[in-house]
Amino acid sequence: MLAQGAAWLTLSLLVGIIISLLIGAAPAIKQFGLGFLWSSEWDPVKENFGGLVMIYGTLMTSFIALLIAVPVSFGIAIFLTEMSPGWLKRPLGIAIELLAAVPSIVYGMWGLLVFSPILATYVQQPLQAVFKGVPVLGAFVSGAPVGIGLLSAGIILAIMVIPFIASVMRDVFEVTPPMLKESAYGLGATTWEVVSGVVLPYTKSGVVGGIMLGLGRALGETMAVTFVIGNFNQLNSLSLFEAANSITSALANEFAEAGEGLHQASLIYLGLVLFFITFVVLALSKLLLSQLRKGEGTSA
Repeated sequence: MLAQGAAWLTLSLLVGIIISLLIGAAPAIKQFGLGFLWSSEWDPVKENFGGLVMIYGTLMTSFIALLIAVPVSFGIAIFLTEMSPGWLKRPLGIAIELLAAVPSIVYGMWGLLVFSPILATYVQQPLQAVFKGVPVLGAFVSGAPVGIGLLSAGIILAIMVIPFIASVMRDVFEVTPPMLKESAYGLGATTWEVVSGVVLPYTKSGVVGGIMLGLGRALGETMAVTFVIGNFNQLNSLSLFEAANSITSALANEFAEAGEGLHQASLIYLGLVLFFITFVVLALSKLLLSQLRKGEGTSA
């Protein structure tokens, strides 16, 4: 009875959050409708609001984070489970997990004061010199070399989600029956062949779950992104080094000072959009995991 009550309480809280977001965002929904999603104007003075800049910043930084974090996490998990010497496996695993305990504001301060100048000096400026005048690639590296923007925020997010994804991958890789791996090694398979032919097929559901966990962490991160994304509500170019904004950073910067009316309602509308994005991501991950399990049953 208590367990059932706890389950219903959780569901009730979820429904309550959705209803409160809908009520708070109702004026903005009535005023702007779905056009809010693809309008890039954000002018509190004229009360014209659109969430495209924040939505784009949220999705792009999360995509960059996964693009970097997934291969790195995969390499860490493979090293810890297949190649690391015994004396190094446990200390290195603990060190990686400790990265998850670092507060996000510390990552943000480090990103702003240390990482951003390094990115501007040793990455952006050389890339601008190489791709100067190139039609498409030049646009991706344009902008003032200050090291603040989408790429900086994406890299900081990648560093933050790597411990989560790597830990999950390591744990699921370790549940692979040793007999399967030893049989493959006995047949002359290399380490990569064992990983790709035995470990990954056996643990692919857990790997996908770990990646989705990291994506959810990246979508909801606030303080670290606020420090390094630039908090600029315009889309002037496609540059990865251009200052931008995200839903979470916009909420953190403006909600406390937003007056009642369309400004506050538009910020709540952004929160509702972020909730919807997270829900879609989780739903797609569940669908993918169910398809993977169904495929495993079919192959068996």
